[in-house]
Amino acid sequence: MRKEAKRSQNQENSKNVLYIGGSIILIAVIAFVIAFITYGNKTEESNLNGGKIATLVQESENNTKTTSTQTGKTVEEAKNEMSNTTNTVNSESNTKTKVENTTSGTTKKQTTTTKATTTKTTAKEQSNTTSTQSKETNSEPKEETQNTQEQQVTFIKPVEGEIVKEYASDNLVYSETLEEWTTHLGIDIKADKTTVVKSASAGKVKSIKNDPRYGLSVIIEHPNGYETLYSNLLSTEFVQVGEEVKQGQSIGTVGNTATFEIADDAHLHFEITKDGKTINPTELIK
Repeated sequence: MRKEAKRSQNQENSKNVLYIGGSIILIAVIAFVIAFITYGNKTEESNLNGGKIATLVQESENNTKTTSTQTGKTVEEAKNEMSNTTNTVNSESNTKTKVENTTSGTTKKQTTTTKATTTKTTAKEQSNTTSTQSKETNSEPKEETQNTQEQQVTFIKPVEGEIVKEYASDNLVYSETLEEWTTHLGIDIKADKTTVVKSASAGKVKSIKNDPRYGLSVIIEHPNGYETLYSNLLSTEFVQVGEEVKQGQSIGTVGNTATFEIADDAHLHFEITKDGKTINPTELIK
């Protein structure tokens, strides 16, 4: 009984061992299969990733080569362009320099020619000016002589009589009328009333007026800027304004109309001016 029981127990234990061993083997097989499948998937993924990586690496290399080629070309082209640009600039600079030199030379030549022409023109003008001046200088004395001969002015005494009051522009003479010492810019020639007064020189009657100081007066214009004044007149019926008169022609009569000389005897107040300045009549009367 004990042996059978022991045998039965051993058999049972053997079965248990087989079961356990089979289970272990099964588990190992399953684990192997799972591991194999997992490894296979990983290998495939790795291959795929490796292929992709290889493809990417190949594309990168190709791109790098292309980029490098393009860059190389670009650099070379840039160098060539820079070289061409430099050559062009140098060529333009040389051309510009030649043009400037040519222009400068032309300008200098033109300037020299202009200066020479100007010098010649100036010399001609100076020569012509000198010649003209010489001609004018040579002709001036003749013209002046002719003018002097043509316009020579002489004066005569406008009325016969004694000079009772002299010309005094720089010194004073006593005035009986004003009872004071004053200048006297003409001469007083004593004459009776109604004595005929004559023109001292040929000329044109400029004006006939009743002066508040010198009374009835006649002014005659003469050549070369001369004028004569006849004052203290009684009448001027012989002439009129604008009339041409000859030397010695009657122009009026002696009176006593000058308020500044009313206290003096009857006389003719006579003045001569040249260009507006008074002159001593006795220096010009012949």
